[in-house]
Amino acid sequence: MFGFELGGRWIGTIRIVPLGHGLTLTEKLLPAAGADAPPVGAGDWEVGRLVLDPEFRTDIDALRHCLRIALKYACASTNIDHLFATCTHVLSRLYRRFGFAVFAREVLLPGTSKVYTLIRGLSQDVAAGLASRSHERTSQ
Repeated sequence: MFGFELGGRWIGTIRIVPLGHGLTLTEKLLPAAGADAPPVGAGDWEVGRLVLDPEFRTDIDALRHCLRIALKYACASTNIDHLFATCTHVLSRLYRRFGFAVFAREVLLPGTSKVYTLIRGLSQDVAAGLASRSHERTSQ
C-alpha cells in the first residue's frame, strides 16, 4: 500500500498486491474472463484501490504521477513482470493511455450484479506510458 502526500497533505493511496495467493479481485474474476485471459505468472501483480482526493481525481497528470512513483518504487523493491487491474469500461480507456490493454470485458463478479473490465500491461510498457509529459520533453 502506498500513500501520496502533497505539501504535507495526504491526497491518495494505491495498493499493489502479488497475484497467485487468492487475495485479489483479479483472481476472483479470471475464471470468468474467458479463453483469452492470460495466465498468471510469478511476477504478476494487481494494481488497484487507487483513491485520490476529489480535488485531484480529474487531473490526469496527478493520476499519472501517483501511478508512476508507486510503480517505480515497487519495481525497485521486487520483480514485477505484468500489472493486472480491474476497472469500469470507461476507466479502461484511460488506462490504455498508460500502457494497459483490455483482455476481458463485462466480467461478472460471482454472486453480484457487478461487472468489470480486466486489463493487463507489461511493467515496462506501463512505466513508459506513465512517464510525465514534462519528463518526456526534458529527456529527449
